[in-house]
Amino acid sequence: QVQLVESGGGLVQTGGSLRLSCVSSGRTFIIYSVGWFRQAPGKEREFVAAISRSGDSTSYSNSVKGRFTISRDNAKNTVDLQMNSLKPEDTGVYYCAARLSGSSWLGLTPSEIRSWGQGTQVTVSS
Repeated sequence: QVQLVESGGGLVQTGGSLRLSCVSSGRTFIIYSVGWFRQAPGKEREFVAAISRSGDSTSYSNSVKGRFTISRDNAKNTVDLQMNSLKPEDTGVYYCAARLSGSSWLGLTPSEIRSWGQGTQVTVSS
């Protein structure tokens, strides 16, 4: 397990941008692969993006591909999610999650992940 804290959420207009951050204070953060999920009211938590421990491999859901970019800075123990061209459908609580496994995040269910942050709210108007 690792302690994770998200920040950067807020209210933006359609077409706007936000940058979310996920930070861990532990020196072992570098050994974790990190993903972002989101959950809208009344909907299941869904995968958004993920990045490998080294940062050399990324994956995205089809709904955000081309608009969102995930990156990490292991020296700062942070993983960021740059969100551009935001749509109302992007509204929800965004969570970061961490895994020790280096396997793909695609097809992974939230119940399989044991380390989560508390989430940060993203609201896109219009």
